Amino acid sequence: MNLWESVKIALRALRSNKLRTFLTTLGMIFGVGAVIAMVAIGQGAAKRIQEQFAAMGTNLLVVRGGQPHRPGAPHIDRGQNSLVPEDAQAIARKFPDTIALVAQVCRGNGTIKMGSESGPTNIMGASPEYPEVAKWTVKEGRPISQQDEQGRARVALLGRTVVETLTGDPNNSPLGMDFLINRERFTVIGVLKSKGIGSWGQDQDDLVVVPCSTAMRRVFNRTNLSEIDVMCTSEADMELATEQIVSLLRNRHRLRPPFPDNDDFNVRNQAQMLEARQESSNVMTTLLGGIALVSLLVGGIGIMNIMLVSVTERTREIGIRKAVGATGHHILVQFLIEAVVIAIMGGLLGIGLGVATAEIMGRVLQWAIYINPWSVAVSVAVSGSVGIFFGIYPARRAARLNPIDALRYE
Repeated sequence: MNLWESVKIALRALRSNKLRTFLTTLGMIFGVGAVIAMVAIGQGAAKRIQEQFAAMGTNLLVVRGGQPHRPGAPHIDRGQNSLVPEDAQAIARKFPDTIALVAQVCRGNGTIKMGSESGPTNIMGASPEYPEVAKWTVKEGRPISQQDEQGRARVALLGRTVVETLTGDPNNSPLGMDFLINRERFTVIGVLKSKGIGSWGQDQDDLVVVPCSTAMRRVFNRTNLSEIDVMCTSEADMELATEQIVSLLRNRHRLRPPFPDNDDFNVRNQAQMLEARQESSNVMTTLLGGIALVSLLVGGIGIMNIMLVSVTERTREIGIRKAVGATGHHILVQFLIEAVVIAIMGGLLGIGLGVATAEIMGRVLQWAIYINPWSVAVSVAVSGSVGIFFGIYPARRAARLNPIDALRYE
């Protein structure tokens, strides 16, 4: 008996138990679907991270207070409030050959209110240089000026989500309107260009930007900066600029060796930040994929269980086939084909479910989704492998049945 005959017999056996076959494939359908959807979400996040960092340019340095935490080392919360506006001004003043722009940033949360509408949002204090450094665009109105910064003006730029919160429609123009931030009155001078959902699902348009000096004194009541963003003159100058900033801040903060253990700040470039973000994204993708693979394992066990039941039910059939000349190899191939067909059918349906689920989640939750063709191909291959792995034992059991005992089976 050739392979094609074995395939036809296997398909005929599966068609005779359609409901059982379908229920058996459910484990593979949900398993493969979960793998496709989870990997699509993880890879979409990684791709969005790359796009965001590429949009910000490759010559950006970010200075933050506190020491970078090293794996295996005890976490010491030291120097988190070490950066002050004078540090940023000194960096901009002393290194004009390697540093083009320096932006001061102060971040926090607050409650906004306009009329009867109110809600929590992200508040960012930014110096006038920030939009150019971070590649932010004011779509409507004007940006924050040096006069606003120096005068601690109560003016603000709004993201589209905040516009919707305050006015009920993201397309409304709030220019000139007054609203409250933590009970302080501000005037809207501009609306930021929409940036959509970030790599981790955060709404980047849920943001209010005010002058950095205003945020520090009137909103957050503090004297330190969250970070200093530095745009170098070129990518080639980043290493030298990093050394200059580190040396300057150590002198200004009167730090003593050993370094970098005693530093109360850290300087990171775009490549380092991208690597850290991608590492986190890869860990999350691996975790989600591992959880989804458990579903595949459960689906494979289901296939083995049903195939063992099928062998028991068809014992007399196996005995008859052996009595008329079928070899153990023929029986093995037939049952193995049945297991593989069930697994691949479940895999193909699972791919459709996974793609549809990923697309729906992407649209409803506005997450970044990226479906890699390789993940689809690997899912099909894994489905077939699961069928072989979990089908080999029932198939060998069927092949080893004694034809005389099989014919006597009731």
